[in-house]
Amino acid sequence: MVVPARVAVVGAGLMGHAIAWVMAAAGHPVRVHDPVEAARDELADRLCAIDALMRRPRRAPVTVHDRLADIATDADLVIEAAPEDAALKQDILADLEGLVPAGCVLATNTSSISLSVIGMRMRDPSRLVGAHFWNPPHLVRLVEVVQGPTSRPEMVEWLIALLQGVGHHPVHILKDIPGIVGNRLQHALKREAIALVAEGVCSAETVDDVVKLGFGQRLAVLGPLEQSDLVGLDLTLAIHRTLMADLDVTPGPHPLLERLVAEGKTGMAAGEGFREWTPEQAERVRQRLAEALRSAPPPAADRSV
Repeated sequence: MVVPARVAVVGAGLMGHAIAWVMAAAGHPVRVHDPVEAARDELADRLCAIDALMRRPRRAPVTVHDRLADIATDADLVIEAAPEDAALKQDILADLEGLVPAGCVLATNTSSISLSVIGMRMRDPSRLVGAHFWNPPHLVRLVEVVQGPTSRPEMVEWLIALLQGVGHHPVHILKDIPGIVGNRLQHALKREAIALVAEGVCSAETVDDVVKLGFGQRLAVLGPLEQSDLVGLDLTLAIHRTLMADLDVTPGPHPLLERLVAEGKTGMAAGEGFREWTPEQAERVRQRLAEALRSAPPPAADRSV
């Protein structure tokens, strides 16, 4: 029988509350801290909403606390799930280091910031490990576990085993780079998508349809390198020789993205981004995504070859 770990989560927001649910649903008692009173007050309702969506209760309690020390002093694992701000994360990890036991693993849920940056203010960054959960964590089972240049291998291995035990699929990232793997791939696609729209090749709706109704249908079944091996690397090479020189290489964010944000067209919440959105349309997209993720069985990684 697996002994429950004492898990602490810093941040009760978009990612933190769902990470807490994942751990508690698997039987690990969780304590959550957030400095914002409204976030603490909303935590119970947000957890109950996941209970209803997943149609199963948590096996262990989740408690909420207004002081960092109240969640950290005897924790086996602390997951920092604060906003994606390097200075804020540096402060939190430096504070945690002085509160947690010597064997506690400190994990950051950063999706883009290097561990070497986040751990700059720590006296001993060897206990810092990346644990990038994907949104929403209770529906998307991948976790990118990042081993930084000084991360203790035994702590990385322990975290991977824990995540496997809660039913997630951790992947071991061997090098600490900005954006890890998933966001580098995702935003390489977004860079080309934005450029196609900016150059008048097609509309944003067409880009989305090409992805969703074309190669996107097979992405959950075949990864990009798996698909390349399937069709043959000679074909992949031939396409690259024709295509690579013509792909977008805009340095930095594309001017179209900069302009839209400057004009307040920041997406669904604002009513317009690359596309125009009514509140009803935006809600339908959210519900469609949640239902698709909840009902789809997780694809098993094929390790037989």
